[in-house]
Amino acid sequence: MLIAAVQMISSPAVDANLREAERLIDLAVAQGAKLVALPEYFPLIGASDAARLAAREMLADAEGGGDNSGPIQAFLADTARRHGIWLVGGSLPLVADDPAKLRNACLVYDNTGRRIAHYDKVHLFGFTHGTESYDESLTIEPGSTAVGFDTPTLDEIRRIGLAICYDLRFPGLFRAMGEIDLLVVPAAFTEITGRAHWEMLLRARAVENQCYVLAAAQGGQHPTGRLTHGNSMIIDPWGDILGRIDKGAGVVVADISAARINEVRSSLPTLRHRKF
Repeated sequence: MLIAAVQMISSPAVDANLREAERLIDLAVAQGAKLVALPEYFPLIGASDAARLAAREMLADAEGGGDNSGPIQAFLADTARRHGIWLVGGSLPLVADDPAKLRNACLVYDNTGRRIAHYDKVHLFGFTHGTESYDESLTIEPGSTAVGFDTPTLDEIRRIGLAICYDLRFPGLFRAMGEIDLLVVPAAFTEITGRAHWEMLLRARAVENQCYVLAAAQGGQHPTGRLTHGNSMIIDPWGDILGRIDKGAGVVVADISAARINEVRSSLPTLRHRKF
């Protein structure tokens, strides 16, 4: 089964980013992808705090979006349905309990356009290096729950786990998902932290969980001047990189199989050997 990671260089303009996401998803589908993942903040990045708060959506009541679904959720549901694919919607801003903050949320839609998973980013990024400084806790309300979900209509994947960007540094989160076959990680790693740790952490998560990893990233120089690391990639359960993009918008597609997962877990049964 072919899966794809979409890499973007999103701007603060939601409409333009949705059009670009649509173009890139079309490219992935044309290559045969049955599951496609978008990056963190695919609908907008680099916007002011006020603009990001203004772009927040209420989580739609209806599975797959209803009359109260905002434009980003409607786009995700409609695109999944139109192409008949599973679509992991990177992350988008949702309304939080605190009216001054947002939830950085990943929503997943099946091939009928039905929303089947929702994860709110748990670990909030904080980093200072020279003039570069980030503190997501100032504007984002964290989630509190690990999310892993079953996928009965996907032939080669029984269970998927979700994480967003900075979550990658906290391996306990992935243990809480249960035994997963595919880990999807939308991200917007900075160039400094990404160059140092991105590939290392992704491959470690694949090896220790003996699962495929699908990492969809922001990758390049954004209109606001921000530089994200990119290097979207697909990794197999042995830690081998099946495909990657360095910088720039594009898609990376790779073939995954349940047989490969079973081969790795049978030859080196670390999941059964765990003591804690």
